[in-house]
Amino acid sequence: MDIRQIEYFAEVARQLNFTKAAAVLHISQPSLSKTMKNLEDELDVTLFYRGTKQLELTDAGQAFLINAKNVLDAFENLTTELNDVIDLKRGEIKIGIPPIIGAAFFSKLISRYKETYPSINIRLTEVGSNTIKAGVSDGELDIGLVCNLPVQKENFETIKLLKDPLMLIAHKDNPLAWEKEISFSQIAEEPFILYRHDFSLHDKIIHACDKHGFYPNVVCESSQKDFMVEMVEAKLGIALLPSKICEHINSDQIITVPFHKPVVNLELGMIWKKNKYLPFAVRQFIAMSETGIGTEEIIPYPNQQ
Repeated sequence: MDIRQIEYFAEVARQLNFTKAAAVLHISQPSLSKTMKNLEDELDVTLFYRGTKQLELTDAGQAFLINAKNVLDAFENLTTELNDVIDLKRGEIKIGIPPIIGAAFFSKLISRYKETYPSINIRLTEVGSNTIKAGVSDGELDIGLVCNLPVQKENFETIKLLKDPLMLIAHKDNPLAWEKEISFSQIAEEPFILYRHDFSLHDKIIHACDKHGFYPNVVCESSQKDFMVEMVEAKLGIALLPSKICEHINSDQIITVPFHKPVVNLELGMIWKKNKYLPFAVRQFIAMSETGIGTEEIIPYPNQQ
């Protein structure tokens, strides 16, 4: 048995289809089928039920898959660490950022990081928090910035980065726009431009509304802050955005108003995979985030310096 066979097995187990797995692995389907048959013969077990419609893992296949993932993770850690030693201070860091956040909170951090390590490439991927967690878990992302830290932390290392209160954004013709501060109950009758239902802030806002005795009149849901601002500009409703995003809204039609007592906060955290070797590039990015270097625009948690 060699690492190639284990890699092939893991991909077949992922796809549950020899043809699709062969395409991903860039080998022929007959060659892949033969490799899997040789592996089964070597182990003297059947790893797959070969039905007419789709492959299924046998009990032995399930057990082998668990251990195969551990072997592949260990092999990846070994090769990554060796490459890191050989090519110190070079490489790439893959970071997932929620689209509702973008780079607004981290432009200084990213800029400072690039100044310090110009040879390291940063690749930002804008996707939702759930997709980010899956990407970090699968190894497709090195680091994830998420709007809600995982409750189950067995698979992730986590740090809290910031706590930013949401503010009201309203068209200048809306009477609320000219208040110095407002209470949450004052927006009960307003049409809402809300975050999409798969965003954690969506649930937080709904919960806050319920706590104040009303359910919001949602006229539009979006994952894009620019679109939400445009809808408010068009007088279709009000929206709640983090204060740091509000600071960058450039529109003479929009007024931002703070809440008298912040009810909902954007709580942003960073995650990375537990028990995985972290290349130099990733370690330094985490270190900068933890120490606050280049993050002057972030409102830290009270226990952060």
